[in-house]
Formats: sequence, structure tokens, C-alpha cells
Amino acid sequence: MSVEDQQSGEDLDEEFDAVPEPSVDEDTEPAPVQATATTGPPTGVMSAERLAIKALEARLLGGERKLRRREVAAGAGVSILSARKLWRALGFPNFGDDDVAFTERDQAALSTILDLVRAGILTEEAAISVTRSIGQMTDRMVVWQIEALVEDMVQEQGIPDAVARKQLVGQLPALVDSLEEILVYSYRRQLNAGVQRLAVRAEAGLQASEEGREGDEDDSPLPLARAVGFADLVSYTSLSRRMNEKTLAQMVQRFENKCAEIISVGGGRLVKTVGDEVLYIAETPAAGAEISLALAQAFTEDEILPQARVSMVWGRILSRLGDIYGPTVNLAARLTTLAQPGTVLVDAMTAAALGQDERFVLVPQKSENVRGFGEIHPVMLARGRGKGLVLD
Repeated sequence: MSVEDQQSGEDLDEEFDAVPEPSVDEDTEPAPVQATATTGPPTGVMSAERLAIKALEARLLGGERKLRRREVAAGAGVSILSARKLWRALGFPNFGDDDVAFTERDQAALSTILDLVRAGILTEEAAISVTRSIGQMTDRMVVWQIEALVEDMVQEQGIPDAVARKQLVGQLPALVDSLEEILVYSYRRQLNAGVQRLAVRAEAGLQASEEGREGDEDDSPLPLARAVGFADLVSYTSLSRRMNEKTLAQMVQRFENKCAEIISVGGGRLVKTVGDEVLYIAETPAAGAEISLALAQAFTEDEILPQARVSMVWGRILSRLGDIYGPTVNLAARLTTLAQPGTVLVDAMTAAALGQDERFVLVPQKSENVRGFGEIHPVMLARGRGKGLVLD
């Protein structure tokens, strides 16, 4: 047992230091308080803004911070080392032994995670990975929401960014419960969709991926069959240099919103966006093709955004940490750089999977030598029969 383990419960009965009251001689009349020229609150008195932040913190954390890390770890029946692993997975900063940084809700949350390990439902490694997914996703979500609210206040009220951020503190209490309710609702819907992909459609996708394969492809050992697509805005770097902060933010938001809408309607999943590029997946070659064509068309017709280069490859992938990996992903990225603005490129195997579908037209292009893949045979994907994706 480590020293930290032995000491994990030592501070449980420690009382918080109280600020001593100043002694007053009863026979001495206190000196009158002289007015000063300062407009702020008296020393030791919180401003209204700080009081609002403190009240919001207590509501969000489930009470005031009253516990030190050793007290929380001991209450959950775990060593400091194990507790720190989970706190770091959640994205918490390091706290010292003397920092009163936690509430009873922190202890309950730590116990909830540990109970899954103790019951044998999760291994320690799996618990840390799952916890990290929650920490990273909620961190990004909170930043996204705050920036969206601040931007809306700036535009609608015509106030500076710094003023909007201060005012938002007063508006958040009215939003917290509704945002939390939507978060839980969305999580359950997304988890159900994941179950459907896992249990219902995974095997069908693997069977479809066998068509046209010889079994010795680079991606053969990987477990999931997916259509992997990239969309990359043309001339984004040069355009961004000529834009001010507001215009650039609007363009990025328009790009992400349009991509998210099209991918969602097409039944795909937006894996991530990085600046001017979006990575997405779909469960069948046809679904990936429909999404890719819709993206290329949408950006060609958009009056503000530039055109996009789009690619799509049907193959096997590895899904980890919310991202995807494997030769299929790398090939799709390489094809994006070869595509002409407003067009979609696929590889020869993906073209073969789509060849009998009258909704698509496939036009072979000249062979290209691609780093890491050697000679490949790109095929341009175009619209055949049908209307394609219908966006409301």
C-alpha cells in the first residue's frame, strides 16, 4: 500500500480554518469610517457579479466546495492515485491536498464510476476510457454552447464580446435545466442509434464489404465496414486571410451547419470538423455516395461558401476515441486532394460496389500515383437517376 493510500483518510475529521473575528476593546470607541473615492464594494465584500458566479457554481456543482481530494477519495473508498486517474480522464485540473475543491456530488460521481469496476461491469481501463469520452465531449459541448450564446448576444443586442460574456452569467440559470434535459434526451437517442448500428446493421455491412475483395487488402483485419468521406473547402486558407474575425466565424459556422444537416439527413455520422474539412461516415456505399454528392452540390450552389472537393471510400475501419482510423480513411483523404472543385472522387473498389446502382454515374479518371498507396484508379462519382437527398 502506498503512502498516499495510507493517508487517504487522515484528513476526514479536519475542521476548516475559520477566519478569526477582530478583537474590540469595549472601552474604546471605534474610529469613524471615512468615505473613499473608490466606487467598488468595501474590502471583503463580493461584487454582484461575483455573487452571481458563486451562486451559479453552487447550483452547478450541487453545493459549496467543502471537501479536499483526500476526503473525496476516502469517502469513495479508493486511493488518491485511482481517483486522480478518473479526474484527469474527466479533464479536471490538478488540486493540492489543501485545496477545498470538491462537493458531495463529486464524491457520488466518483463512487458511481468505481461501482461499475467493482461490480465487474467495466475494467479499470474501460472505465477510464469511457470517462474520458464524457469529459472530452462535454468540454467541447460547453465551449460550443457558450460561444454560440455569446455570439447571439453580440449580434442581437449590439454589445461588445466582453460585455456579453459577463451578462451571460446572469442568463445561464434560466437555461441550465433545459440544456441538461436536452443533453440526456440526445444521449439516449444517440445510444439507441449506436445499438442499432452495433446489433442490426454491422453484419450486413461486413457482408457487403466482401464484394470485390480478395482478402489480402490492407484494411482486412479491421472490424467495421463503413463509407468514409471527406469534404474540403476550396481556397479556404487564402479566403480566411482576407476576412475579419466576425466574417470568418460566420463562414465556419455556415460550413459546419450545412455539413451536419446533409450528413444527418443522409443517415451518416459527422466524425469531426477541422477548420475547412469535415470527415464523415455512412453504413453503406450508397448512403455515403448520396451524402457526398449532396455536399458537393450544396457548396457549389451556396452564394457565400466556396466550392468543395469531396471524396468517398468504402472499406473497413477502426473506431476509437470517437475518431476513425485505417487505410480507408487515409485513402479518402488522399482522394480529396485529387478531386476538382465541385466534384466527388471514389476509388475503383468503391466504384465497383456502386456500379449496379442506377442512381449513380461513374466516370473513370486517369491513374494517379499516391504516396503510401502506389498507383490508384480514381473514379468520378456523378448523379444518375433519382433526386438524391431531399433537404427540408
